[in-house]
Amino acid sequence: MLAECDRIKTKTQYKSWIRQDRIASGYSPNRPLNERLKDLFAPNYLMGFERQLRKVEFITNCKSGFWWRALLLYNRIKLRRLQVKLGFTIPINVFGPGLSIAHYGTIVVSEHASIGCNCRIHTGVNIGASAGKEGAPVIGNNVYIGPGAILFGNITIADNISIGANATVNKSFIIPNVVIAGTPAKVVKEGALSWNDMT
Repeated sequence: MLAECDRIKTKTQYKSWIRQDRIASGYSPNRPLNERLKDLFAPNYLMGFERQLRKVEFITNCKSGFWWRALLLYNRIKLRRLQVKLGFTIPINVFGPGLSIAHYGTIVVSEHASIGCNCRIHTGVNIGASAGKEGAPVIGNNVYIGPGAILFGNITIADNISIGANATVNKSFIIPNVVIAGTPAKVVKEGALSWNDMT
């Protein structure tokens, strides 16, 4: 889970995080009218999920009182329905701004994990604890996590790392700007650009 100081704390941050999520996913920073109209007939469930995730985080972190508790319950139910529809088990306050989810499909993330800004994550990814322990991965900024990758245990992943498809990561990689792959994962390329520098 993100440290208290790294979570959404204000309405300005809430709006900023939504814009950063949209940019990371290849959309304009603000949601234009034509996109809103299109969503009435053909919803973009991925972006809808990310907006709902940020809304629940904002209400959870910033608001209190009976009215806000009722609104939080309503929005948690909406978030849960989207999670079931898309196959996501993604708790709140785990991902920093700039989250980019590539596809629908199973993604499982532990509530004890902490993932920085600008993470690109694919289907089939599992980020969790090891053997029922609470320690879970702490992942830096600008990290790409390929399809089917498994990250588990009390490990640290540095900034600007790309994790290949189906990699099994059970140890820390603290040198940034590398590509790791394989089972168990190892460095296969050094001096690599981060995924969002290549777009």
